[in-house]
Amino acid sequence: MVSEVATPDGRRLTYLEVGDPAGPLVLHNHGGPSSRLEARLFSDAALGQGVRFVCIDRPGMGGSTAQRPRTYAGWADDLLTVADALGRQTFGVTGWSEGGPWALAAAAHLDPARLRHVSSIAGGSYGAFGDNWAARYLSRIDALGGTLALRFRPGFRLMYAALGLSARRFRASFAKQIRAGVNDYDREVLSRPGVESAFCDTCAECFAHGSAGLVRDAELLYRRWSFDVGAIQRPVHMWQGTDDLLVPAVINRTVADAMPGAVWHQVEGAGHFVAVGSADDILGVAAAELGAP
Repeated sequence: MVSEVATPDGRRLTYLEVGDPAGPLVLHNHGGPSSRLEARLFSDAALGQGVRFVCIDRPGMGGSTAQRPRTYAGWADDLLTVADALGRQTFGVTGWSEGGPWALAAAAHLDPARLRHVSSIAGGSYGAFGDNWAARYLSRIDALGGTLALRFRPGFRLMYAALGLSARRFRASFAKQIRAGVNDYDREVLSRPGVESAFCDTCAECFAHGSAGLVRDAELLYRRWSFDVGAIQRPVHMWQGTDDLLVPAVINRTVADAMPGAVWHQVEGAGHFVAVGSADDILGVAAAELGAP
């Protein structure tokens, strides 16, 4: 059964909850392509650390209603809506990969009295200092994606439509491409029981209603962000594998260096799947900062 929350403007936000229902609330921002099903990758860690871990489909992805216009401040409001619907005054946020910037947006826009923990994990911080500023550090295909997002939207839409077709219809090929693009650490994480299957499921669900939601999400990531990371004074945990081939460490190290409240967590040898490989540590820090619900 799909759980959902209604927003004040009549949209639907769908989510998946794992962990301890009585524990402190952590709202998770999934990557891209991904969806609420990403929560399954954190299920054991959430239960072990005693947190109520809720992953929400962003607008236009999975089961959530599309939204126009999309803004970082608007998503921060959506996170408050979910926390209120779940009956929690205080909560934390985490974000992995393309979900990382949305966690940082929450840090920029929400009252620390309510938002008591923030973690960005290998975040896709491509627009933190200007349009596609991180292109020189990215793989050729990711840098091309940023160029298309900013300069040729039809090509960008076609690129993501092809990705959606691969994720939904050609699962084995999609999984093979993922394994080929990451390091040995990531391949070991993917080889653990159920991980690759769960990851493929969450990617496919992203495209349940096509690729438009992901396209809009990614366009915002590549464009200059509407908030200034240098103005975020509160503690923000930045988790990063040193050998990440998808989001090289230099990108988020640069963001952390510019953010007064950044707490840098470097995981030696880890790749992009540091979120799963270090899930116990990540959620352990969240649980400690959040305390009792």
